[in-house]
Amino acid sequence: VAEPLILAIGFGEQMMLIVMALTMIGMLTGTSPLRGIATCFLGLMIGALGSAPATGVERLSFGTVYLIEPIKLVIMGLAMFAMPEIIDIMRRKQTISDTGKLITKHGWAQGVKDTITHWWIVLRCAAIGTLVGIIPGLGGSVVDWIAYSHAIQTTKDKHLYGTGDVRGVIAPESANNAKEGGALIPTLLFGIPGSGSMAILLGGFILIGIEPGVEMITFNLDLVYIMVWSVALANIIGAGTCVVLAGQIAKLTTIRYALIAPFMFGLIFFAAFQATRDWGDLITMLILGTLGVYMKRFGWPRPALLIGFVLADKVEGEVYHTATVYGWTFLERPVVLVLVAITAFSIYAAVKFKPLPAKLTEDGIHSHKKYGPQMAFLLFTAGFAVLLFTDALQYQYLTALYPMMVSVAGLCFIVPLAVLMLMKKEPSTLFHDEERGDFDIDVESKSIEHYILWIVGMLGVSAIFGFVIGISAFIYAFVRIKAKLTHFYSAVSAASFIVFLGTLSHFLTLRYPEGLLQDFIELPWPLQ
Repeated sequence: VAEPLILAIGFGEQMMLIVMALTMIGMLTGTSPLRGIATCFLGLMIGALGSAPATGVERLSFGTVYLIEPIKLVIMGLAMFAMPEIIDIMRRKQTISDTGKLITKHGWAQGVKDTITHWWIVLRCAAIGTLVGIIPGLGGSVVDWIAYSHAIQTTKDKHLYGTGDVRGVIAPESANNAKEGGALIPTLLFGIPGSGSMAILLGGFILIGIEPGVEMITFNLDLVYIMVWSVALANIIGAGTCVVLAGQIAKLTTIRYALIAPFMFGLIFFAAFQATRDWGDLITMLILGTLGVYMKRFGWPRPALLIGFVLADKVEGEVYHTATVYGWTFLERPVVLVLVAITAFSIYAAVKFKPLPAKLTEDGIHSHKKYGPQMAFLLFTAGFAVLLFTDALQYQYLTALYPMMVSVAGLCFIVPLAVLMLMKKEPSTLFHDEERGDFDIDVESKSIEHYILWIVGMLGVSAIFGFVIGISAFIYAFVRIKAKLTHFYSAVSAASFIVFLGTLSHFLTLRYPEGLLQDFIELPWPLQ
């Protein structure tokens, strides 16, 4: 059954599947499909930095050795979600939870009931997850977004999505759990890994002398069933573990965030450095984290940028293969035409059925200019697209094709956003700005830039004295000033993190960013 489907998916079809997934992300971005798709292309443009996969030529590396390689996914993920959320919670002057208690009386039973109630969504999205999982190398990156978009497109009360509607959880989770079973099909039948984890599994097969294919499902069928049941049991065990530990983990949400934030900053920059163990990791983390902070401020969907960045390598590879193998004749292939039609319908649905943006009250705009900061952010994104395009003009066709394509496509969505902003007579949530005072809770008077400067100071001290001393000084100063602890407890907090980093470096053979001081003095453990 799977063989005709797999054989019908060529380079052109894979490229159109990715394009379809990217356009569907416009369905997930609140009130503005334009802004959602523009954010996707911003992620694709960031993914164009570094050497071209087809030719190895450096593109827009700004003269640095670090940017010869693509930006690491762990840095992008931390920058988009960790740093902006930490700063946001700090400014809201509250704990994550007031009680730290889970509503367990009817919670787990209600979850089972909701799943049974929405059984049709479960089956549809599980089928989507299986089918997309079959397509080699694609499923894990886009299946959640396709399933979520499908749920929105097939629901009448679309306005409930994004407000805590349980269907927004059921749809992507059903597809996400089903994709692993789908990824097993090409892996076992044809030896083609259906995902990154399946590629590791395939390597394990080769090491122990098992050859996937017809022989495996003929003579080693017991192994096939072992893997099928392993996938099923892993979901049950994983969910059960979360149920047992959830109550204890929830208690962490009652701790004052000023006590947690500096340690979280230290952990995310420590994790970012482990990507390549280069100072460029920390600088990139700061730059992209700042971008994520402003995206959150202006309501730009950070998941859309992340998924665009994740798919950048696949998009470029498929564009290169499609251009060299098919040229424009790929549009004559039946599956491609079907995918083009589905993509066109998705764009139409995104524009047609999106709710109108709500207008802001006078309190929401008070003394600030309407769109000044947002326009500056738009100009920044447009400037990056223009820079990427002009840089590509100096390269040969295969090297320049991808950056030129994504930069021009990105401008096609960024420019209309700027036009809409200039034509608007009244502010709306289409271009909201959290700094205008639209919060419904108490917010600290300190600006976003205040906390960004704290992080800049941490990296500055680290550049002179080394990361361990820099982060410990940052923790001491932060909990002393922000959490108002005594000097003694502030010093204990800093010292405990030093011991933590030293223990990790000893047992895991880790390196931390060195400063200028290490060029002259060999520091003792745990300050190394």
